[in-house]
Amino acid sequence: MARYTGPLCKLCRREGMALYLKGERCYTEKCSFKKRSFAPGQHGKTMGKKKTTQYGLQLRSKQAMKRTYGVLEKQFRLYFEQARKKKGITGENLVQIVESRLDNAIFRMGFALSRPQARQLVLHGHVKVNGRKVNIPSYRLRPEDIVEIHEKARSIPGLREAVEAFRDKGVVPWMEVDYDQFRATFVRLPNLDEVGLPVDVQSIVELYSK
Repeated sequence: MARYTGPLCKLCRREGMALYLKGERCYTEKCSFKKRSFAPGQHGKTMGKKKTTQYGLQLRSKQAMKRTYGVLEKQFRLYFEQARKKKGITGENLVQIVESRLDNAIFRMGFALSRPQARQLVLHGHVKVNGRKVNIPSYRLRPEDIVEIHEKARSIPGLREAVEAFRDKGVVPWMEVDYDQFRATFVRLPNLDEVGLPVDVQSIVELYSK
């Protein structure tokens, strides 16, 4: 599946919020969004002064969510259609789908400092699910799936750095992690209010439902 390969900091500036795409750097003064919080481009400084329509707000919510999870339009639209057909609330279903992606789960478990770094771990074959190697970032986890970092990859500096950082922060409530064994369990699907997304998910549902 295709992926975005351009500058990550520009995405944060365009959405007007920190998407934390570069891990720990986004929490420091080196963060480009903190230095230049206006949109990129020649007219970036004036964009915030224009009145935003309802459609514009819905579009920005969709773009922010897509970019947070590293998903392009075609795949994100497919996720929405799957969420719409499932029982329950469409917005919550959509969040559960993207949260169950393997690359996102690796990040949430604390084995990577950012989702792009987690994606790289998966692509390089450093991750096992239920004892089998999986190198597909979009692979969807199911409740009680066990995720493990391959033994040969446990000495990777970036992974070690992530583990030390997340030991103190704690893990999300829908996962259980054993950092000493580099193993985690995807216990259940999260609820919408647990994820803490800085976007209006319902506005994305309304946008796609037109």
